[in-house]
Amino acid sequence: MSKIRVAINGYGVIGKRVALAVGTQDDMEVAGVCDVTTDWRLRPWLSTGGKLFAADEAHATDMAKAGLKLDGTLRELLGQCDIIVDCTPKRVAASNVTLYREQGKKFIVQGGEKHNVTGHSFVAETSYGSALGRDSTRVVSCNTTSIVRTLSALKRAGLLKRARGTLLRRATDPWESHLGGIMNTLVPEPEIPSHQGPDAQTVDPELDVVTMAVMVPETLAHLHYWSVEMPRAASKDEVIAAFSTSSRIALIRYGDGFSGINTVKELTSDLGRPFSNLYEVALWRDMLKVQGNELFYAYMVDNQAIVIPETIDAIRALTRAEVDALSSIERTNASLGIGAAPLLGPSRG
Repeated sequence: MSKIRVAINGYGVIGKRVALAVGTQDDMEVAGVCDVTTDWRLRPWLSTGGKLFAADEAHATDMAKAGLKLDGTLRELLGQCDIIVDCTPKRVAASNVTLYREQGKKFIVQGGEKHNVTGHSFVAETSYGSALGRDSTRVVSCNTTSIVRTLSALKRAGLLKRARGTLLRRATDPWESHLGGIMNTLVPEPEIPSHQGPDAQTVDPELDVVTMAVMVPETLAHLHYWSVEMPRAASKDEVIAAFSTSSRIALIRYGDGFSGINTVKELTSDLGRPFSNLYEVALWRDMLKVQGNELFYAYMVDNQAIVIPETIDAIRALTRAEVDALSSIERTNASLGIGAAPLLGPSRG
């Protein structure tokens, strides 16, 4: 059986991770990468022998002048792939959709785009089935992915009535921290709910969820605090069991020394994960508190990594390479090492 030929448009913090993850799948291969930059960021990709394409002829001229070896433009790349994953900056992907549709190519956009760009929003454990064979989908944002993963686990166990969350959002990506971000202040999002709650409802309209968000002066990861009303009183063990049904929720312990998001990121580095990726929602099980039908918990989100396994599963769903969600999730998890590390297992001790 031939491999799925995956093109990647945009080789930034998400695109380079998608490219690496696709390369670890036994049923996929990277057809090529498309970008517009002329600096150092594309040179690691070229050093692997991978094909590089320019967004258009104008950018091709600039990239060639910078010494980057090109194999053509985006239009030519589309002729060499089965599906394209658009990882370009926010709102750029929406402008590329017309070309993808003209060329008859299935495509995936990321969470920076609006739901109506594709009419479908994707989190593997929740909406894989409805994505099967579609022309396109949107892998929702990092924070939305974490919300859907955790609340869906509770919903499947009959432990979710409504949820209210506060998000402490990192100010910028680490590699751009010299360009902007915030310092010595906290910046609240101007509206309640913040956009993540309504976004989660594009994946599952039945979720009763409200989010509030604050931008904080750090770059490692996001931190969430959640208050959930359950439809009945439940024990902590029941809640832990519910979260444990998701292979992409890692139940970590404050008592193991994970006293801050930096310590979890250090673990991913020690585990040898590429780019120190934390694909899982890292949820503190010993901080989790149940009072009658009220549940309180906190977790961290690696915004550069959490959507990578979702993107791999979305590729299989759109191409119908795997019709069973669990089978795809298991294959993706195995290839990325999700669930393999004792301190990041789904239900340790």
